[in-house]
Amino acid sequence: MQINGEFRGVLKTIERYILRRSFAAFVITIAAMTGVVWATQALRQLDLVTSKGQTLLQFAYITSLALPFLVLIIAPFAMVIALIIVMNGMSRDSELIVVNAAGASRGLILRPIMVFSLLMSLLTGYLAISLSPSSLAQLREEITRVRVDLVANIVKPGRFISIEDELTFHIRNRSGDGVLEGLLLSDQREENTWFIYTADTGRIIEVSNRTLLVMFNGTIQRRTLDDDNISIVSFESYGFDLSSMIPEAQEPVFKSSERPTFELLDIAEDDAYGQKNRDRLFVEFHDRLSLPLYPLAFGLIIFLFLGTARTTRQDAGMAIFGAMASAILLRTLGFASTLVVSTLPEAYPLVYALPSAAILLCGWMIALNKRPSWIYALETLGISLSERLRKVLPKRKTGDLS
Repeated sequence: MQINGEFRGVLKTIERYILRRSFAAFVITIAAMTGVVWATQALRQLDLVTSKGQTLLQFAYITSLALPFLVLIIAPFAMVIALIIVMNGMSRDSELIVVNAAGASRGLILRPIMVFSLLMSLLTGYLAISLSPSSLAQLREEITRVRVDLVANIVKPGRFISIEDELTFHIRNRSGDGVLEGLLLSDQREENTWFIYTADTGRIIEVSNRTLLVMFNGTIQRRTLDDDNISIVSFESYGFDLSSMIPEAQEPVFKSSERPTFELLDIAEDDAYGQKNRDRLFVEFHDRLSLPLYPLAFGLIIFLFLGTARTTRQDAGMAIFGAMASAILLRTLGFASTLVVSTLPEAYPLVYALPSAAILLCGWMIALNKRPSWIYALETLGISLSERLRKVLPKRKTGDLS
């Protein structure tokens, strides 16, 4: 009984070992992949800093709102890579052979893989159903706000900004408390008349639902183009009305990926986008609910190809290729199924059927201790080719290089 208890303790230790390595590999993989993808996406939004006058902090916040969606797309593939790294490492270090020689069942390796896959499934479900749509919706709101933010569009120190035709704005600097320094405003909107406003300082304020540029200690130069006369007026304070230049604030139009999951099928009558894109919203709803099935299928695929102990003569390359190819093929078919459902909504069960079929097929093959026959054929071919190359290639000479 004591030996049996110790053996069970070893089993639990091995399971924790596999889980710990899987999580570590997953974190490193998803961090690297997400970082690369986020950087490429962030560069597309760089105009928020260069042309919309946003600060780097605002830029980082806005672009980070897309991270949950990026993680949702990348996480299943990062999980596949992590499990391949762990299982291939255990096979290369003969750990699977040792576990098999100890008389342990295949369930010892399968259990931690399925626990890891289940946790990834829960993460994917949370991202797909809740966090990703809400983050994308907030991102849409922020982008809409930036586009109608007058201050962000005109307050760019050192640059000449055309607010509208024949109206140019320039400031030398903007202090931390919002004071504009060294103002220059050129207004040529009136025919045959050119106004140039200069001021030491100024502020943009809201008064009675109007937006005013209040300038202090400056001059107004009025020039008539017909007779080229110039008149100059000094002032201590002067208000320039900017209200007509502010674009009307519009409610952001949320796309299918930006809407709450359980509102995708509840389309209001005045929702123009929803009424026009009913099929797209329908597909989005079922796609989100089906996404948690893929990590479970991927976990079984990895175990089916790499969960069996192999000798040092057996090449794991083909098994790794088979696992990667199967996972990519399954996800590609999943994307294709959404296209089918978008044109034929009655076929929506196909979105769930593909990952479910993969789970059932892999589970059946694992239960019967079967692997795809073509993997054995490729492994045999690989071994045969490597042995022929060893015979054909000349042996490397060893010895003193001096």
